[in-house]
Amino acid sequence: MEMAAGKFKAQCLQLMDLVHDTHQKVVITKHGRPVAQLVAVEQRKPRPVFGRLRGRIESFADPVGPIPRAWTAGRQERGGESTDPEHT
Repeated sequence: MEMAAGKFKAQCLQLMDLVHDTHQKVVITKHGRPVAQLVAVEQRKPRPVFGRLRGRIESFADPVGPIPRAWTAGRQERGGESTDPEHT
């Protein structure tokens, strides 16, 4: 559908509803030349909850054992000083 800018301005809200419902695009013209296009937004499907973190979580054989050194690097004490000797 093609429409002059003045007519579009007068019917903008109704055209937005029409485009949303029918996915029909509206080309807005000024002096007969296309200047803009109104199109429906493609709705993204939500990502499934299960499996989002696949490949991002590590597991340890001993969950109550000592934490590897890499996990403590850069941690802050309550006083704001680093517990890592390399970051003091």
